[in-house]
Amino acid sequence: MIHALQVPVEAGDHRWELLARVPQAPVARLLWLPALGVAARHYLPLAEALAAQGIAVFLHEWRGHGSSNRRAGHDCDWGYRELLEFDLPASEAAMARAVPGTTPTALGGHSLGGQLACCRLALAPGVAGRLWLVASGAPYWRAFPAPTRWWLPLAYRFLPWLANRNGALPGRRIGFGGREARGLINDWAHSAVGGRYAARGLAVDLEAALARLQVDVRALVLSADWLAPRGSLEYLLGRMPRAAASIQVLDTSALGVRADHFQWMTHPAAVARALAADAGHPPAMASDT
Repeated sequence: MIHALQVPVEAGDHRWELLARVPQAPVARLLWLPALGVAARHYLPLAEALAAQGIAVFLHEWRGHGSSNRRAGHDCDWGYRELLEFDLPASEAAMARAVPGTTPTALGGHSLGGQLACCRLALAPGVAGRLWLVASGAPYWRAFPAPTRWWLPLAYRFLPWLANRNGALPGRRIGFGGREARGLINDWAHSAVGGRYAARGLAVDLEAALARLQVDVRALVLSADWLAPRGSLEYLLGRMPRAAASIQVLDTSALGVRADHFQWMTHPAAVARALAADAGHPPAMASDT
């Protein structure tokens, strides 16, 4: 039996709900972080597929989307710091209360969610023993193949300008993300242009913290994903040289749908199997990339 839960969470003036799928006797629990602009509910097929494999899945909700009571604008702004220091710890605590005990814990994410999962574990290594990444990688322009990397620097400068001018990024209108806080877009663009992770107002050196992080990483690359190609994933993993990483490439035949950045979400069975295979294994001792 799989239980469907809606778990209310609060961090200061921000309120949201974790959507969860919890099997009767979970072998592991996972806090999943969505991609930029994607509401948690879109990962319910993944949560159900993983729950069928015995994993209790809790879907985090980013500020500004889905069940979140905040919406970005001139008078409402945030960046990586608020997500890493306030929101994610609150979701972690809510998950631990809902599924108590010593069940192994993983932190994972899609696209930006994967990047912020890395950053969160760098700040709090004890939160999870495993890191799961799907279609995720650093946005650093030099990590992309030609011809993509030729025009990326222009986009990385235009998007913060647009967000600052409008009070928030009008992502739905331009086809990139949702309505995103200008602080978040500026933090994201900083890593995209310079290749280094930082967060406005965060006292901790994220790059140094990532370099110290020791964690078992299971990373899935989608063969037709130009938004997170293997090079961008390898650059992200390179920020964590002490992590033990395993990379698997999934193509269209494995997924049953086009192996791009988003289509896998509608048919997540292969992704769920690949992640669940890691749930019962002890942390790896060496990189297998």
